[in-house]
Amino acid sequence: MRTPVLISEDQFLCSICLDLFTEPVSTPCGHNFCRRCLSHHWDTSAPCRCPLCKELFHIRPELRVNTLLSGLVSQFKQEAGSRSLQQQSRHMVEQRRQKIQELQSSVQLSQRAVDREKSTGLQAFSALIESVQRSRERFIQELQEKHRHIQTQAEALIQQLKQEICELGHFLQHCPALPPTGLKDWSSVRLKLETFEGTAARALTELRETLTDEVDKELQAKLKRVQQFTVDLTLDPGTAHVKLSVSNDLKQVYESTRRMFRDSPQRFLWRNILTKQSFSSGRFYFEVQVKDKTMWTLGVAKESVERRNNQNSLTSKYGYWCLDMTNIEEYFRAPQKVGVFVDYDEGLVSFYDADTADLIYSFTDCSFREKLFPFLNPCYCDSGENSAPLILTAVKKCSLSLARPS
Repeated sequence: MRTPVLISEDQFLCSICLDLFTEPVSTPCGHNFCRRCLSHHWDTSAPCRCPLCKELFHIRPELRVNTLLSGLVSQFKQEAGSRSLQQQSRHMVEQRRQKIQELQSSVQLSQRAVDREKSTGLQAFSALIESVQRSRERFIQELQEKHRHIQTQAEALIQQLKQEICELGHFLQHCPALPPTGLKDWSSVRLKLETFEGTAARALTELRETLTDEVDKELQAKLKRVQQFTVDLTLDPGTAHVKLSVSNDLKQVYESTRRMFRDSPQRFLWRNILTKQSFSSGRFYFEVQVKDKTMWTLGVAKESVERRNNQNSLTSKYGYWCLDMTNIEEYFRAPQKVGVFVDYDEGLVSFYDADTADLIYSFTDCSFREKLFPFLNPCYCDSGENSAPLILTAVKKCSLSLARPS
């Protein structure tokens, strides 16, 4: 059985152009070159030299195509093309298998998120349902107790009346001529009826207060859960707009009346500043004090956001997931401290009022494919009206106040 001969691409390369032969021709010394390459190498005059072995030819050789080599080159190109197509096909198959795994993994992640939220939600709803049931039972019990009180009074009076009727009957039998004496005058006797008006309203009011407390407890518990992912952040002055002033501890930022930095390609033309820390997986949480400010924007931005385009918009379309004061005006109160929670793998960005534990807004189903940086934008100073700084604050996990505005 003959052993197959392995042919490499190098055997079909022209030593002049270093590419596969095109119309290969042979010299009398036995070397092969592309017709065009050899024609350009030799001028029209003799003598000529072989470009490879330098053999001298006093008469320019007549160049004829090496049909055997030409056929081998053609076969090699076909086989190479077939191998390339096979590799491409295998690569496409592998891509699709990876995409199937990615989609299956996404479904599994989604199911786990559903299970977690379902468990938490069912506990909360169970507590609310129990509160409603207790309130309903108290409402019915109160009505029944009021009715029993009236019924007891009526039964006592009826018993007295029956007793007197018996006495009167006995008296009439034995002393029909004498008028009865010592009998009670029943003409003014009335039952003092309890009022039931407002009982349902009071019960519903109490239920509303109870449900509010239960909801507040659940909101507080939810915020405490996300606060477990608190990270310590510091601002990166190298990304700050030239007129932003950054504190020495890298925790505070506000607009200055003068240029604080030299401009560079890494700086924003907006009044943005990123943190030094970035995140490309998992969950994280941080809080920013916005007290005494009339304008601000904060959230997270992807690493590739355009920093030098002053016309850019702070929206998810351009790689920003953020909250700003103009949005908050639609909220029932302006927060003093904002908490930001990000679940990179689930594509979630949530903003909380860190003092009341209220969820302000959530971006869901986000697609994060690169690093995320927390960012702050204190906005314009506005003639001193908005001069207060934005402050990265330490998270106080057990100091939530459930007080609500009137």
